[in-house]
Amino acid sequence: MGHQSTKVSVACFEMSGSASFYLRHYPEPLATIGQCYLCNGVSMAGRTDYSAFKALDPFFAIIKKGLDGLVDGDHLWDFVANDAVFEFLYDFPGWPRKLESRAAIMEVFSGYGRNISLNSSDGLVVHRGLDSRIVVLEYEVHGTVLSTRHAYDNRFASIITVENRKVVHWRDYMDSLAAMRAIAPPDTTLGSLGRM
Repeated sequence: MGHQSTKVSVACFEMSGSASFYLRHYPEPLATIGQCYLCNGVSMAGRTDYSAFKALDPFFAIIKKGLDGLVDGDHLWDFVANDAVFEFLYDFPGWPRKLESRAAIMEVFSGYGRNISLNSSDGLVVHRGLDSRIVVLEYEVHGTVLSTRHAYDNRFASIITVENRKVVHWRDYMDSLAAMRAIAPPDTTLGSLGRM
């Protein structure tokens, strides 16, 4: 099956959420990456070669660290359930509000490296809720918007539900204004960002 990704005009995303209770803090940077790779027309369904997602390695590293001991697998895509639901609780041009299935999530994320290259992630705070299936991760990612060469620095909160050592639900929040500023043409005023 050929590559049929959802039309995404921008590839700024990440993950987010909020809640509280048990707390761990990881202040150090987690990862750096090399060049980005594209999907090259290959369907994401059933993939175990994750080179199409290389631009997201710092994001994957911080999520893996935040979910340490709760999931099985070496890569985010290894521990996302086939029927997982991802909700993006922000309005961002061209970005879907909800994706249902691991394959659909991978399809949309496969285009990230065409727009943004991440080079690090940090600021991880892990909150464990009263419901042992739910964990909230706060974190930051840093990189470059390829079209503008602007720095991309964004904050996220992700509310993640884990069942049978797999991510089954993800509610994502991000700093949408930081993303809009990063992709805006030079000398764009704050007021004109809403018209992008």
